[in-house]
Amino acid sequence: MRWIALIGALVWLATATSAHALSVDEARHLVSRTGFGASVQEIEAMRPLDRAAAVDRLISGLRSVPTVPPPAFVSGPRPDWPAFYRSRDEEVRRTFNRARDAEAAQLKAWWLAEMAATPSPLTERLVLFWHNHFTSSVDKVRHIDLLFRQNQLFRSHAAGDVRALMHAIPIDAAMLRYLDGNTSRRGRPNENFAREWFELFTLGEGAYTEADIKEAARAFTGWTIEEATGTPRLLRNQHDDGEKRLFGQIIPAGPDSQRVVVDLTLAQPAAARFLVGKLWREFVSPTPDPATVERLATRLRQDWQLAPVLRALLLDPAFWAEETRGSLIKSPVDLIIGTIRSLELVTPDMAALVTVTRLLGQDLFNPPNVRGWPGHEAWIGTQTLLVRRDALQRLARGEGVRGGGANEAGMMAGGMMAAGAAPAAVASLRGRAVGVAGWLALYPRLGEERAVLLAVPPVDRAETGDRLARVERWMLDPAYHVK
Repeated sequence: MRWIALIGALVWLATATSAHALSVDEARHLVSRTGFGASVQEIEAMRPLDRAAAVDRLISGLRSVPTVPPPAFVSGPRPDWPAFYRSRDEEVRRTFNRARDAEAAQLKAWWLAEMAATPSPLTERLVLFWHNHFTSSVDKVRHIDLLFRQNQLFRSHAAGDVRALMHAIPIDAAMLRYLDGNTSRRGRPNENFAREWFELFTLGEGAYTEADIKEAARAFTGWTIEEATGTPRLLRNQHDDGEKRLFGQIIPAGPDSQRVVVDLTLAQPAAARFLVGKLWREFVSPTPDPATVERLATRLRQDWQLAPVLRALLLDPAFWAEETRGSLIKSPVDLIIGTIRSLELVTPDMAALVTVTRLLGQDLFNPPNVRGWPGHEAWIGTQTLLVRRDALQRLARGEGVRGGGANEAGMMAGGMMAAGAAPAAVASLRGRAVGVAGWLALYPRLGEERAVLLAVPPVDRAETGDRLARVERWMLDPAYHVK
């Protein structure tokens, strides 16, 4: 009886510990890890909630459509690509390519604006996660509207049906162009997509064979893209519908072998484990716990719905543990957009933000290779630290960051208005504060600035100077670069 009472007391203690209302530090931790920074308003909205209720609020707020209207070109007539392919006039080709570059700049500026304005930062964090998982790049795809469609595909499946997303990826138009699926034909299959499908997208190294790659490549043959609409279409006479063998199982001859390949891949034990491991590194720490990963992978295999797995991950003790605080290095987007959101800054020129995030090593819609951005310590280098410091100083002082080139942000806003967006949609990008001084003026009696801004104690622990001096010093401290 004594042991039963002791166990009961321990269970009560564990429940009580996890069910208390969040502290400022806990609320900031949850909001910043699942979004971009954490504003005072976001933190205060979470404070009355316990961990489960706070996580449920984040997940229930996921969105399938963006807040900021996209650039007008994504829904307008497509460029005349056939004429471009036929042309031998160098000036015509340069003009055409400059127009595509301008579209790419607009798309990057739009996505940064969405990250800054969205009421669901978790949505855009997941879109960014999938963008870095199923990579495609402007440099290879060139059809910029197809990259927007892929971005929206990720948004519509952000924490939803992973199996449905896995079935959509092989026939996504941007992916078909990026990994040459649109040139893969019966009798001469292109193995690029099949190789990355196993190694980078689903299983990881060592969980498949070269024979599996060759057989899967046959199943992915026959797709083309309609130039007029950008819509993928299967050329039946170019699809290899013969019998195939994958993971030791026979795939009968027929037109559905591609779907069977996807399902057989997800049936491999490594598939769920691989994805959960990446989610752990995205939200918890660089070193996944194998036992917890396996437990969450088991849950994912039940129905391949991501939301319950994400919920379990965010409620796991490891997510909240002191030793994981400050274990993740902020990406360039996280650093810049997180600062804008945390300080509720008047949003600077989005074109300048496109430039600075690129200089910091994260050029949206243009990851360095099919593996995506390596992240973590790769974000920090001698040159990037200088750019980080300069950008943070300018944001802190309300000066805006340095950009370059044409004013793509103005073009983007013009596209919004041309598309009939309400003025409030553009106004929502503006924020309320100019620099740290403006933020402190919004909250004259906040008193917990350090807990709002930093995940770990600053290296420079001097308490000299007024509130403004201390906050500006914290923003330039190494602790500000981690979360």
